Amino acid sequence: MTDEEVVLLCQRGDKAAWEELFKRYKPRVLKIARRFFLSGGETEDLVQEGMCGLYSAVNCFKNAGAFSPYAYSCIRNRIMDAVKKSALAKHSALNNFTPIIETENGPASVSPEDEVIWREDKRELYGKMSRELSSLEFKAIVMYIDGMTMAEISSALGKPLKSVDNAINRAKHKIQKLISAED
Repeated sequence: MTDEEVVLLCQRGDKAAWEELFKRYKPRVLKIARRFFLSGGETEDLVQEGMCGLYSAVNCFKNAGAFSPYAYSCIRNRIMDAVKKSALAKHSALNNFTPIIETENGPASVSPEDEVIWREDKRELYGKMSRELSSLEFKAIVMYIDGMTMAEISSALGKPLKSVDNAINRAKHKIQKLISAED
């Protein structure tokens, strides 16, 4: 079934369709949420916001085109709204977010020149990361940004889960310092 067909079933109250749609979009939500560094916060909070964005996308979708780009926009906007609202004093853990990578393939709707600049910026950031991070930190954070779970990264690197978690957290802090130093 296409996403649009599943969405139509969801709109009619089909619980199995909801489960299928959440299963299909959870990796995408994870990938979007992981693009933001939350100083003292948890990525899972943004994943939850992203899933709420998916829920809203389903309820508001009018079957006027492809669902996937619409859902991506709703998910990303919901996450961005949560990050902006976190700037309040009571949400101080979320105050210093840093988008690591804007989109998988570069900024949407850009000129070829902007695409080249984006790719150069990404290459430059990865170069700086490779110089500043340990080998384990670099491999783990790149896999994390690409949407792999901690368990998948642990298995791929042959390292204990706790070592991978620690490496990713150290990498996030080093990247935040690296980006802050450029500002």
